[in-house]
Amino acid sequence: MIRAAVVGGAGYAGGEVLRLLAGHPEIEVVQVTSERLIGRPVAAVHPPLRGRTELRFSSRDTLRGADVVFAAMSHGESSGAIHELQAAAPVVIDLGADFRLRDANDYPRWYGWNHPSPQLLGSAVYGLVEMHRAEIASASLIASGGCLATASILGLAPLACAGLLDPAIPLVVEAKVGSSAGGSQAGDTTHHAHRSGEMRSYAPTGHRHTAEILQELHLGVPKHEVAFSATAVEAVRGVLVTAHAYLNADLDDRALWQVYRSRYGAEPFVRIVKSRTGLHRSPSPKLLTGTNYCDVSFERDPHSRRVVVTAALDNLVKGSAGQAVQACNVRHRIPETLGLEFGGLYPI
Repeated sequence: MIRAAVVGGAGYAGGEVLRLLAGHPEIEVVQVTSERLIGRPVAAVHPPLRGRTELRFSSRDTLRGADVVFAAMSHGESSGAIHELQAAAPVVIDLGADFRLRDANDYPRWYGWNHPSPQLLGSAVYGLVEMHRAEIASASLIASGGCLATASILGLAPLACAGLLDPAIPLVVEAKVGSSAGGSQAGDTTHHAHRSGEMRSYAPTGHRHTAEILQELHLGVPKHEVAFSATAVEAVRGVLVTAHAYLNADLDDRALWQVYRSRYGAEPFVRIVKSRTGLHRSPSPKLLTGTNYCDVSFERDPHSRRVVVTAALDNLVKGSAGQAVQACNVRHRIPETLGLEFGGLYPI
């Protein structure tokens, strides 16, 4: 049995890790930390764990004896505590942003702070299994991707990795996301009176997930501009990405099907959703609530070489905790789908 510790387990991402691991046949959670909730029952904070765990929150100072640490900490926190986390377990899976980018110079540009452990960035592996399965299998530091970036990358990877994007035309990506992406601590932007009934473009430019998209789709060289925008919508969970990509070749719909099938035909958690008729003929975040799936689709503009790519996922599962558990499975050479088999509910 693999022994897991969850650091920062009081938030939404940490709670999702705990929910998924509660039903995992090969992983046992032995410790959950929260500095503000020390001594409180974990199940009192995370209702899905009622009757499923007797654990109480403890201090990070007592962390030890795990095989893997899931770090669900605030952005900028895990990089300062990384040596402490690595001393507690041989594998650290960071759900925050601290080790996602390989270039230390990207942190002041996109996050506004200098990285305290830049020497570790070269050894950290981006935690999206569909992009880095082989590297994750032997990694000691795994960095889960951001939710908006994950949906964007998975939607566009077949085109980008096949060299089909026209570098002369900017890639335009619009991401819509629910309120849980803002975390469990309330603020002005997540206050119900400010959020209810709202559709707010909170990051028209400069969103930090742009850096992950550029990095993972290898769009930096040759330089390919990505125009990324993020919009908050009235939903608790879910991400829907709509991307406008221009091809460098005149491919028809059948050829695009082949490109996407060749990339995702064997992937357990990426589905191509593209029907000509019916209510559910394109990706819908609502249908993915609680699941580790990312649904992707594409539609060729008959009047140009534009392809409209859509991708949907649950920001707290495939966009965070589920992605981390999937990477943990791969790293420990156990079936990739363990603990992640939930297929969703309908209607919901």
